[in-house]
Amino acid sequence: MTWIGRLPVTAAAMLAFLPSAASAHPLTFTDTTVVLQRNGTFRADLVVDLDALALGAPQSADDAELAAALRGLSPAELELALDRLRRMFQRRVRLRFDGDPAAFDVSFPDHGAPAATESAIPTVLGLTARLTGAVPAGAAELEFFASRAFAEVNLTIRDDRRGVTRQTLLERGARSDPFPLSGPDAPPDAWSAAGRYLRLGFVHILPRGMDHILFVLGLFLLGARLRPLVWQVSAFTVAHAVTLSLAIFEVVSLPARVVEPLIALSIVYVAVENVLTDRLTPWRPATVFLFGLLHGLGFAGVLRELGLPPEERWLGLLTFNAGIELGQLAVIGIALAAVGWCRRRAWYRRRVAIPASAVIAAIGLLWTLERAAGAGGP
Repeated sequence: MTWIGRLPVTAAAMLAFLPSAASAHPLTFTDTTVVLQRNGTFRADLVVDLDALALGAPQSADDAELAAALRGLSPAELELALDRLRRMFQRRVRLRFDGDPAAFDVSFPDHGAPAATESAIPTVLGLTARLTGAVPAGAAELEFFASRAFAEVNLTIRDDRRGVTRQTLLERGARSDPFPLSGPDAPPDAWSAAGRYLRLGFVHILPRGMDHILFVLGLFLLGARLRPLVWQVSAFTVAHAVTLSLAIFEVVSLPARVVEPLIALSIVYVAVENVLTDRLTPWRPATVFLFGLLHGLGFAGVLRELGLPPEERWLGLLTFNAGIELGQLAVIGIALAAVGWCRRRAWYRRRVAIPASAVIAAIGLLWTLERAAGAGGP
């Protein structure tokens, strides 16, 4: 039996939460814009993968396959799917005025329009669900809610009557703070905003940042002593904090098609070096620092996609970065709970560190190839 076949239960437990190679950055936002119009009506546009929702498929499903499936429906079948989709939005989205849900119609303006027919990404229905209705006379405040069927909501409410705009991030299944429909709009509570960005940073590591989890586990597996881990994690933390900050303030920028394959390749490098040596080489912390610069650019993509309001830029940056650190510490804590008891055993490297590093290297290599291939696409 090979050493892979002798992988003990402890190593399997440590790797149990690792992803399939297909899911590296599943974190996305449901960009939602609610406009209170001067004529007393409202319009809410939600940006989601309508093709996937219409077919009951996950948002990560292949776009070309979804579009082909929808095009294969008869007109009657397609209309039935659209009707189910409309009812789904009416059940799972709420615009409450003074606590009472408002009735609204649902349309899909991209369907049959250039936004869908000329899109570089294959789609039939497009990405916009539009909800329209009337603002009740005398209403004092508005709240928005989307069920957990949707990802975190990046919500913008714009009152064209007063020229007031508010942007906020909602956790999955959360209701927005009340938005006043008259008078000045009070700024959002700083503690509440800090908590949202802290959580966003944490979940970008655990459970959703699977490539970052693999990288941190690769650092953890080298040797049985604590000092090498401290040096590596410190170098990684400083580096990704630097590029995250520089990217948010638009000092540095690299396209995701370059950053993402290199992040996957960094996982391969660290894991392969774990197989080749059991001690911290002089160049390892410097190499980890360079890789941390890449990971910081990957983290920055989340905040750029979110579009930090100027008044929350520093707060969001600091608390998001703190959430990342807490996520990394949680990964190390889980790894210690799984195999910490055997890190100083004579067989730890042979039965745990090398097999686990080999698995990590294989996943990282597959991600590298997938992302490089995707970068070469349209």
